[in-house]
Amino acid sequence: MKNQNLNILDEVNKGATMGMNAISYVSDKASDSNFKEVLDTEYDKYQKISQRVNDLYSNYSDKEPHETSTMTKMMTWYGIQMKTFNDDTTSKLSELLMQGTNMGIIEGRRLINENPEAASDVKNILHDFVVMQEDSVETLKKYL
Repeated sequence: MKNQNLNILDEVNKGATMGMNAISYVSDKASDSNFKEVLDTEYDKYQKISQRVNDLYSNYSDKEPHETSTMTKMMTWYGIQMKTFNDDTTSKLSELLMQGTNMGIIEGRRLINENPEAASDVKNILHDFVVMQEDSVETLKKYL
């Protein structure tokens, strides 16, 4: 059971870190001031989830939560650079973020469904993370 909780917390933390990285990379390309404000707000939400994971992690392990690898960060950066080389409109940036966020939602829902025995505090963070991402998609749709 302990490993199950750690796995969920690690996955949520990796997802939050990936979200923050992607937003950082996209934010550098954004020119619409309203969109930049949305990105700042979304970044803060991911940061809060990551902090919640860090606060809870010590209840299950004496180690630090797993984060995304340097290679994954580089691949995310490179992917965004390539996909926005000819089109860095707000619509394109929103689309890229939505694609990544949808992958996070799918993984989060899978974790919820496959881990009914997880501790309630871990399930709460996972649920909040998925709902936050679903809300993010709705917000980002306005910029397509």
